[in-house]
Amino acid sequence: MANGLSHAWRLLTVVRTLARHNALFPLDALEDPPLAVRLSRRIARLWYQARGGDEARPGARLATALEALGPAFVKLGQALATRPDLVGSEIARDLTALQDKLPPFSAEEARAVIARELGKPVDTLFATFDDTPVAAASIAQVHYATAPDGAPVAVKVLRPGIEKRFSADLESFLWFARIVERAEPKLRRLKPVEVVKTLEASVRLEMDLRMEAAAASELAENMAGEPGYRVPKVDWKRTARRVMTMERIDGTSLADSAVLAGEGHDLRRLAETIVQVFLRQAMRDGFFHADLHQGNLLVEADGTIAAVDFGIMGRLDRDARRFLAEILWGFLEADYGRIADIHFEAGYVPAGQSRALFAQAMRAIAEPIQGLSASEVSLGRLLAQLFATTERFDMATRPELLMLQKTMVMVEGLASGLDENVNMWTASRPAIEDWMRENLGPEARIADAIIDAGRLARALPELIRALEAGDEAPPKPLETGDDRPHLKGRTHRALWLVAGLIAGVLLGTLVTL
Repeated sequence: MANGLSHAWRLLTVVRTLARHNALFPLDALEDPPLAVRLSRRIARLWYQARGGDEARPGARLATALEALGPAFVKLGQALATRPDLVGSEIARDLTALQDKLPPFSAEEARAVIARELGKPVDTLFATFDDTPVAAASIAQVHYATAPDGAPVAVKVLRPGIEKRFSADLESFLWFARIVERAEPKLRRLKPVEVVKTLEASVRLEMDLRMEAAAASELAENMAGEPGYRVPKVDWKRTARRVMTMERIDGTSLADSAVLAGEGHDLRRLAETIVQVFLRQAMRDGFFHADLHQGNLLVEADGTIAAVDFGIMGRLDRDARRFLAEILWGFLEADYGRIADIHFEAGYVPAGQSRALFAQAMRAIAEPIQGLSASEVSLGRLLAQLFATTERFDMATRPELLMLQKTMVMVEGLASGLDENVNMWTASRPAIEDWMRENLGPEARIADAIIDAGRLARALPELIRALEAGDEAPPKPLETGDDRPHLKGRTHRALWLVAGLIAGVLLGTLVTL
């Protein structure tokens, strides 16, 4: 009861802040809102206008309100930016501009955290340490330093007390999401509780800087040898739960396209590299950098793009990667029947829906953008059509693809910011073709068949036990001891059955090549 009252009071504070910024429009999603809600919405609008509020877009007003509510709400807004199906494409686009910035905490606090986590004073751990942070966000801030061997490093320090603050707000989010799911059945398809739980899991990972360091290390390993892209090295000796030390990157932010051009960099090549690197991470490795705003990608003097800030990463299993690759390939080849087949085979569209109508809907989405440059394609309109299609065909939201969708939007924004005429489909083709050749070609299909056959073989003991347990006739006692010929015969039959299945898998694969 006490928790409920606490959450209700917090909700009232949130509503007041939203009203102050005329950002109560999310209440319009309620199917039959109470009179009090409708009146509150109207009063808030009139009050905002009377105070001389500007005519900013709804998404911009919501972003301002969330920033006023604090860091947990900024993270919530960033999560909602991945859900155009929930908030609409225009609002989602505005929410991507949310700035995760806070005033820095003191150098004394930062030094105390580092000393406590690493067990030594800062002056022992580093040859130099700059007390003025170069960046301060809701969860951590970054200081430049020099390692004892003279290597320039960046030291990320968790904000003191941040775990407790986030925990209280996330509990309130979850409380409200459960109420929404119970009160509005039509919103259950959008899985608000799951959105909050995903946000909670993401934030908790961000609060353990060892996990971010591990993500950077894994990404560096995956992308080793990738031309034009690299990940800075982690200094594990100076990394702990609340402190992470990495190689310092000296480069120009992708936000400074004019400076990059003045330095002689090929902006078209940089744009295409960003697209191809992201697709290789997502499709080849199933592990991708999911916070690709301009400040997290720096261009070094030789034109190499260096990534930083690995607190938010995305993962896709093999089935999801295959689904993504085949869908993109279907759009590249304008094979809308194949796109429909993949959706049905993956179970993304319920079996009772019409395959022909779904293929027609995919054509309606894709045909208008074929061959256009990024500057000519309205990604917001495209996403709006796509999510309207998912609702029309009763597709449930796929949580594992939400972060991918958001990151793809960010990638396109980065690419078009460097070269507004870059063609996303042309830039994507090399990475998609490589994945298709390596994973759906003859050699890959034989390898998959061998893996499937191995799984069948590993299941052999369990299959034999199941066959033995299925015999209702009790075994006859034999004078020769415990030997049971009738079980031996059944075991042999099971072996032949499994061998036949394995052979069938391999033969079927070879026949279809």
